Amino acid sequence: MIKMYKILFFNSLILGSLISISSYSWFSIWMGLEINLLSIIPLLNNPKNIFPSEAAMKYFITQTMASVILLFTIILIMNKMNNFIINTNFLMIMLNSTLLTKMGAAPFHFWFPEVMEGLNWFNCFIILTWQKIAPMIIMMYNINLIKFFTSIILISSLIGSIMGLNQISLRKIFTFSSINHIGWMISTMLYNQSIWLIYFITYTIINLNLIFIFLKFNIFQMKQLFNSLNNNKSIKFLFMLNFLSIAGIPPFLGFMPKWLTINNLINNKLFFISFFLIIFTLISLYFYLRMMFTTMILNSSEKMNNIYNKNFFIYFFNFMNLMGLLICTLIFNFY
Repeated sequence: MIKMYKILFFNSLILGSLISISSYSWFSIWMGLEINLLSIIPLLNNPKNIFPSEAAMKYFITQTMASVILLFTIILIMNKMNNFIINTNFLMIMLNSTLLTKMGAAPFHFWFPEVMEGLNWFNCFIILTWQKIAPMIIMMYNINLIKFFTSIILISSLIGSIMGLNQISLRKIFTFSSINHIGWMISTMLYNQSIWLIYFITYTIINLNLIFIFLKFNIFQMKQLFNSLNNNKSIKFLFMLNFLSIAGIPPFLGFMPKWLTINNLINNKLFFISFFLIIFTLISLYFYLRMMFTTMILNSSEKMNNIYNKNFFIYFFNFMNLMGLLICTLIFNFY
């Protein structure tokens, strides 16, 4: 049952992000981020379960700390007298660090896995996708600190791939996968923001497909994959193809934004960053394949029930996702 107050706060959540990304002043940006923060807390909270309440409290404390530092940095930047005392680059690093904390990029990701572990899949989807839009677009306004952002890209891809290897919780795996993808998204911002938009939309579509399957079968741990998806071979097959897509394997839609990103980095002579991103994405591919093998290679009895009608939206969204690269190729060729 959908409660009316959740619809209200969900609309104000969207409104807060739109205020931030369409503002002309830093104060309006900060105000939009605060509206967004105060709107998501009631969505995360659940009076029947202590874990969402704990996650909401952790999220609120972390985001409030980042907002306070953001407001303090904005005041220092707007006060021209302080520019003679504090270096402007240092203030911009502080400002971007608060935005990186809000989106959960490494090494400011300390809150991200703990918050995600206590939420349901719908709230996880909001934090993985929508909550990253406003900080990333604000960060595009002042992305001239190339050395700082290069270090963030390298650390995010490193931690996102290495830390995901020893996880058995799907929510934590998606968290570290998101940190790895944040590294890719920041690398697209350096020289071409339109590629960031393509990357973010593709990442959102693939996440929607996978989280819809997890939500449908109530899956939270890796050991539940085998028993839950075993009764439907077609959804199991689509599930595995989606993980190949989010890893960026060529025939699928997830390959297109990574292809565009690597092409953009190489054209701008950033060979080391592109090499680093590719190597650590292969490491993250390992734990994607581990989840696929969990559902694929174990021997058991399987049922062949025909339940296509019950899962029409899963098949439709997955078909659009898996055929997306072909559709985009045809559109761009005729364009």
